[in-house]
Amino acid sequence: MLLESLGDINPLQTPLKLVQHPEPTLAPGDILLKITRCGVCHTELDEIEGRTPPPQLPVIPGHQVVGVVEEGANKGQRVGVAWIASACGECDFCKSGRENLCPHFKATGRDVNGGYAEYMKVRADFVHPIPESLSDSEAAPLLCAGAIGYRSLKLSNLQDGKTLGLMGFGGSNHLVLKLAKHKFPNLKIFVFSRNPAEREFAMSLGAAWAGEINQSPAEALDAVIDTTPVWGPDVEALKVLKSGGRLVINAIRKEEKDKDALLQLNYPAHLWMEKEIKSVANVTRKDVREFLQIAAEASLKPEFQEYKLEDANQALVEMKHGKIRGAKVLIIN
Repeated sequence: MLLESLGDINPLQTPLKLVQHPEPTLAPGDILLKITRCGVCHTELDEIEGRTPPPQLPVIPGHQVVGVVEEGANKGQRVGVAWIASACGECDFCKSGRENLCPHFKATGRDVNGGYAEYMKVRADFVHPIPESLSDSEAAPLLCAGAIGYRSLKLSNLQDGKTLGLMGFGGSNHLVLKLAKHKFPNLKIFVFSRNPAEREFAMSLGAAWAGEINQSPAEALDAVIDTTPVWGPDVEALKVLKSGGRLVINAIRKEEKDKDALLQLNYPAHLWMEKEIKSVANVTRKDVREFLQIAAEASLKPEFQEYKLEDANQALVEMKHGKIRGAKVLIIN
């Protein structure tokens, strides 16, 4: 499914085209992956609609990829591919294990062809073994939605017995809830969503409370993780943070049409008393591999819906308009 030009995606405008594409040519250090599944991520919406750094057009999107090594090292192994396709390996960030901050990293499905396809080439040192207990469709969303949620939870500085808010409840935050309940059994989790179905879903997974974005729970929160593409929820999150609390923003970009929400930011009400705002930038290989192992050991499996590869546009439209329960996964035969 090839992206040739950027633009709005809706039922009448479907930017991804089903095409025959040449099989990738491998360079030293590459492997050829025969793809079985690829998760659909909100980042693909941002990419197609022009909110991320511009992709190298034409490009095949997709960065939550599961497949089997067809050529190259460890032939026959089932592996996953995440957002970072490669990094320079030489900067201070790479040398300290923070390749997610490398200024020269290349993104899967943006700077190089990704997983909305039957085959892709991948750097052998940027693939992740998939634990046997996870199916292909279960593993795909864990490679980004799950791993970035894991990093967000780490950056929240939470401890057991504290309170956590989740702004938005889609592919990533429903996994954060499952992970947080596993890691912190006495943690209270409060979910904020405009979608009644998402609020009901959150309560079914064990949330202590679920309400509208602008509602306030009965107690203040030690941390909030925001996965929405707009600014309004961040202003609301800062209102309900405790003194010294931390807001973790897990979004590659925010929509410009909502930037006026920032004008509502009031220093005494929202930021004073040592409240913090922390952004999440990508995930490291260590994040992905640690989270896959935790997910396998704790049976942390995502809720997901499956689509055929040629229905990728439909999956993206449904994601954009909130017709989503958990994650979306493309089946590649």
